Amino acid sequence: MADNPLYNRRTSRDFYDAGAQITELLQAWSAGDQSAVGQIVELVYPELHRIARKHLYHERGHSIQATALVNEAYLRLVKVRDVQMKTARTSWR
Repeated sequence: MADNPLYNRRTSRDFYDAGAQITELLQAWSAGDQSAVGQIVELVYPELHRIARKHLYHERGHSIQATALVNEAYLRLVKVRDVQMKTARTSWR
């Protein structure tokens, strides 16, 4: 985690560089590179967890934990991507 530019962002330039890296990985994933998914998760997960924990801290009376919230968001994103990929394949036939 020490070398994760999202987790240890020091400047807006670091954050921009991380965003560019994530964009490249998303494009690679869309092109079929399955290894890109793991790299995306490794970069984004700690930041998403931090954001979820911060928001859940201020909302009392819920039963979900930050980890479960982030995992649910990930599963929904993957499901949307799978539907988009199937639709794209069908459209070209």
